[in-house]
Amino acid sequence: MQPHSAAHWLLLIHQLPPKPDYFRVKIWRRLQGLGAVPVKNSVYVLPRSDQAVEDFRWVQREIEEGGGEASLCEAEFLDGLSDEEVIAAFRSARDADYAELNEEARRIASQTAERRSDKSPATAGALPRLRRRLDQITAIDFFAASGRAEVEQALAELERLSHPQIQTAETTTPKKPRRATWVTRRGIQVDRIASAWLIRRFIDIEAQFRFVDPARYRLRKGDLRFDMFEAEYGHLEGRCTFETLVTSFGLKDPALTAMAEMIHDLDLKDARYGRPETEGLGRVLSGIAALHRNDADRLEHGAIALDSLYAGLGGTAKLR
Repeated sequence: MQPHSAAHWLLLIHQLPPKPDYFRVKIWRRLQGLGAVPVKNSVYVLPRSDQAVEDFRWVQREIEEGGGEASLCEAEFLDGLSDEEVIAAFRSARDADYAELNEEARRIASQTAERRSDKSPATAGALPRLRRRLDQITAIDFFAASGRAEVEQALAELERLSHPQIQTAETTTPKKPRRATWVTRRGIQVDRIASAWLIRRFIDIEAQFRFVDPARYRLRKGDLRFDMFEAEYGHLEGRCTFETLVTSFGLKDPALTAMAEMIHDLDLKDARYGRPETEGLGRVLSGIAALHRNDADRLEHGAIALDSLYAGLGGTAKLR
């Protein structure tokens, strides 16, 4: 998510009351969870985006309700810190997160290799927990820190060690839902627009969508979550959510495979596939997001563009 406007950054400038101590820890954890990095004492920065504005405003409100003071401003660094130095600070913070996760994954993998018969709850539940943590870090890895690839390798090895006997079970295609409520984070962008399109066109043609504030969302019975925390369908094993859905539901369609490669490169920014159409698709979907603040409108207009792309790639399925 490279900043493009003149105001590249958002700053949250705050002052907390001296007591209670737990309130300081609470706000620090909130900021850590958003991926914000400090540039001065009590000054935290995020790349400028609508989502970042919303996230910082929630923290601002929490600070003020706790008796502190906070201001939110757009900023451009003219002297002192450079954009490159701020970006390096973000990458350094995420690399530290990735390194910590990688160390834990490899430690558990080593224990699993030594004790193949170990069925303790800690070992059995480690992989889903570590993958959730990876998804959390990836969501705030705004500038593609280098440590992610090593974590992916460590988790793949842990999965192989933990489940050596269930390779065939992973190929089982789940039954497609019908008229389900699919939930994702509001402010949909490339991967969520494309994933919602894929769901409605190929998985659940009568799907209903809810776009939620993840900080206030509470799971309801029957919800199917995608591209959000603890989602049933999200980033997994180096795949974006669109790819996960294609794989999970066994969608064998060359046009969808090509689209998945484009969405992967746009969302994960690792240039794995390098298809020539990728940049154009990214500009179209980003333009739709810029023109329409409402998520339902973004999905409606995105679906038109994606229908056209699918047909242009030789897709043969009849789309509604």
